[in-house]
Amino acid sequence: MNTNQKEPADSRLHVDVAATLRSRLPKKYLRFIPDFAVRWLERTICQDDLNGILDRTRGKKGKEFCSAMLNDLGITYTVNGTENLPADGRAIFVSNHPLGALDGIVMIDFIAKHYDCDVKFIVNDILMAVKPLDNVFLPVNKHGKQSRRSSSYIDACLSGDMPVIIFPAGLVSRKQNGGIKDLKWQKMFINKAIQSKRDIIPLHFGGENSSFFYNFAKLRLRLGIKFNIEMIYLPREIFRNRGARFEINVGKPVSFHSLKGGINAADEASRIKEIVYRLKTR
Repeated sequence: MNTNQKEPADSRLHVDVAATLRSRLPKKYLRFIPDFAVRWLERTICQDDLNGILDRTRGKKGKEFCSAMLNDLGITYTVNGTENLPADGRAIFVSNHPLGALDGIVMIDFIAKHYDCDVKFIVNDILMAVKPLDNVFLPVNKHGKQSRRSSSYIDACLSGDMPVIIFPAGLVSRKQNGGIKDLKWQKMFINKAIQSKRDIIPLHFGGENSSFFYNFAKLRLRLGIKFNIEMIYLPREIFRNRGARFEINVGKPVSFHSLKGGINAADEASRIKEIVYRLKTR
């Protein structure tokens, strides 16, 4: 691998696999990475396509970036059950997570346009690397100790009036016996709803990734590999959905008064997950 390649001369947001490897790996390891492996990784994560979108949406952030990205990809969506949405948007909006990227982009666009306001999205802190959305994301550290500053920021946002979105599963849906479905929903959103006195709005997002993605994930599990290496194929799933039309079903609000939280939070999270999947049949 050639390590003398220069960084891009301008300051545009740019996906560069080779530059990332050079900055993250010690030089003594770089010489063991052949050029063909770097080129394979660039093609796998659709580096050229990602940079094309970043160039065409340059200068846009937050909800404006989401709208521009959906327009660029020719993606549309319909929403059923809008009568169930609260008038002021002060709620926690929870949804299944079937796609891994586009479902989040669509959700931000939908909620921001419906309420004509900015929104916040509770996500894995790794996603803070997605700079056009770092003003929307509320980071949660899923693999280490949550910082006091980060927790305080989430609580401050929840105490305000801005709509807050979360995918309680954290991970993208997988193929299971019952079809394409989320893994276990985490209980945090239950306790946060009670703490912030926000009702929970269940949403079902209709969409699936390719059979290749799900089969690769199953193969990885059979091989006993714990690291979710199938995630490198998620950018490919974005571009596979060019021109797609998705459907969102909105369920009736779950009042925070009806929740107990604490030792009951996990069961309550599972119950709301079931409510979300029942919306699929509407």
